[in-house]
Amino acid sequence: MTDSNKIVFFGTPGFAVASLDALLQAGMNVAAVVTAPDKPSGRGLQLTTTAVKDYAVAHGIPVLQPLKLKDPAFVEALQQIGAALHVVVAFRMLPEIVWNMPPMGTINVHGSLLPQYRGAAPINWAIINGERETGVTTFKLKHEIDTGDILLSDSTPILPDDNAGTVHDRLMLMGGALLVKTVKGLFDGTIKEQPQPADAGTLKHAPKLFKENMRIDWNQGSEAVRNFVRGLAPYPAAYCEFQGKTMKVFTVSLADYHETPAPGRFVVDNGRILAGTADGWLSIDELQLEGKKRMDAGSFLRGYKPA
Repeated sequence: MTDSNKIVFFGTPGFAVASLDALLQAGMNVAAVVTAPDKPSGRGLQLTTTAVKDYAVAHGIPVLQPLKLKDPAFVEALQQIGAALHVVVAFRMLPEIVWNMPPMGTINVHGSLLPQYRGAAPINWAIINGERETGVTTFKLKHEIDTGDILLSDSTPILPDDNAGTVHDRLMLMGGALLVKTVKGLFDGTIKEQPQPADAGTLKHAPKLFKENMRIDWNQGSEAVRNFVRGLAPYPAAYCEFQGKTMKVFTVSLADYHETPAPGRFVVDNGRILAGTADGWLSIDELQLEGKKRMDAGSFLRGYKPA
């Protein structure tokens, strides 16, 4: 039997914890949490738990950790809970048998202003593409990923010195607040669903990040490279090759140098590591060379021996 205000929450990382906490702080009836299974980690292969599970256990919320979301036992468990609404924040794709189960449907909190930046890495790609604004959107799940009817949205500027980490943390809190507002509006019937516009102009996508699309292209202009580095910092981090080794780059800044830049050329000059781009020089200010710790350029150069 369905409970008219019961919620099942689906989430895994810390980003989702903020939304789960916001629901609880608002007095919402979170009947259960669904998160990823524990997995072995580290040299001892000890089982590690997700941030959402840790929070749920600490607050006495029942936890479900199915290996497969179509597992009949898991589906039966959800049916027994009888939630009116499912809420998804930073979780894997749900099968229709799960997202279509509750009478009020399933809603998602997405880290972009939909319909722009549908996909797995919306925060990263908005910064990489030089956007000056982003935000969070709540919407109803349907078959095609991130295309469901929009419920509410909230925006925030992307500041010149923001990176993926600072925007992530801002959207994490905004997402929790917007989720509470959305759930309340759904329960009291004050929110009207709005289909995502079919004629939204050129859609920008947010594909999953792989090593292949995290490599710095020094043939781009300095501002584009700087945005690329910001969009991947502090994690998973943009990278390049330096002295035959992989170097992660966390922070760069525009720099002056008397020679004409050659894309991909590195120069050590007066305590700086300079990299040439298509239209200028960048100073690599924070880095991590393969096998070393993350450090500022000055610390790196004090132990640096040119090849």
